[in-house]
Amino acid sequence: MTWLNHQISSGFAVELIVALMLVEGLALVWWHGRTGQGPAPTDFAATLVSGVCLMMALRSGLVGDGPTWIGGWLIAALIAHLTDLVRRWRS
Repeated sequence: MTWLNHQISSGFAVELIVALMLVEGLALVWWHGRTGQGPAPTDFAATLVSGVCLMMALRSGLVGDGPTWIGGWLIAALIAHLTDLVRRWRS
């Protein structure tokens, strides 16, 4: 098994992507708080949570966590996505 195959099949590559997504979210919160520019945290939080949940569902599938974990992450992603849609619809 090659190094890259191992990083993907072990879930590490997905964990790295999730960590980068969280760093991006924190950087956006920091920037908005410091300058008042860029999207407000309430404008992107649900989208970020939805994306993280989808990535975690992918990770669960890669490492063999089973359908309960995969389904749980997918349901959490759906809830976050619907929250985002309702919020955007109202604005």
